[in-house]
Formats: sequence, C-alpha cells, structure tokens
Amino acid sequence: MKKNLTSCKSLAEQSGLSVSHGMEAVIKAQLIAGIIAAVEESGITHVELAKRSRLPRTAVTGILSGSLQKITIDRVLKLVEAVGLVAEIKLKKAA
Repeated sequence: MKKNLTSCKSLAEQSGLSVSHGMEAVIKAQLIAGIIAAVEESGITHVELAKRSRLPRTAVTGILSGSLQKITIDRVLKLVEAVGLVAEIKLKKAA
C-alpha cells in the first residue's frame, strides 16, 4: 500500500467501520485508481467500458467518479477485466 494512503485500520476508525470494511474500501479504491489510469491511457469511453464489462453505463460512471457506496468488488473486477488488467492480492502481517 502506498505511504500516502490512509491505513485500513485508521480509515475504519475514522468512518466507524469494521477493519474488514476499511480494508474493502481501500482495496476498491486501489482497483478503481488502476482502472482510471488504464481508461485514461487507452482513451476508452464509459459507454465502451460498459459494453465490455456488461455493466450499466451509469454504474461505470459512478464507479469511475470515486463513489464506493453500493459498489461491489464483483463490479469493480468486471471493470478491471474490461480494461485488460489482472488484479493481484498481496497479504502481510497486521501491524
């Protein structure tokens, strides 16, 4: 995780979430950042991304605008695949 990102535990404490929900929010945010970078690099439109991912365009626009509410990991991973990326998970001991 990048140094400038809030730790999962800190995020959870600040938002009143469980640590696992904090981890989920950070993971989603990191995946979305990668998707946004791939979209900007390739010039793909939200409409094309929606077609490739089989998600509604409104959902794609919401996700890419940074909205994490009601966004499932499944939907984010569909976008990861649609932009030609593969997600990797790295685990480490809790501090």
